[in-house]
Amino acid sequence: MVIKLKLIYNNKELNLKECKSFFSRFKGFMFKKNINSSLLFDHCNSVHTFFMRENIDIIMCNNDNIILYYYKNVGKNKIILPKKGVKKVYETPANYFKIKDYDKLEVKK
Repeated sequence: MVIKLKLIYNNKELNLKECKSFFSRFKGFMFKKNINSSLLFDHCNSVHTFFMRENIDIIMCNNDNIILYYYKNVGKNKIILPKKGVKKVYETPANYFKIKDYDKLEVKK
C-alpha cells in the first residue's frame, strides 16, 4: 500500500515521496527533468546535487519540521555539508515555496 503524503507550507502543497531505500536516497532527483514534487530524506543532514538536470530548493529541518536551513535555487554539482541539529532534508522544485527560517513545514497524509 502506498501512502500519499503532501508537503505543506503557507497554504501551498506538493506531493511528497519519502526516500527510504538506499537506492531512492542515492538517486533523489538525479537525471530528472520537470520536477513537480518533493522528496523527504529522514535521518539526513547533508546532500549533493551531482547529476541533477534542474535546480532545486533544499530545506533542512529538525525532528519537529522546524526549518533550520534553507538553500534556494541550488544548481548541479553542489555539496551541502552536514549541519548540526538537522534530522530531515526536503528537496523541492526551485522557488516553489517562499521559506522563512524557523517556520514549520507540515506533512499530511
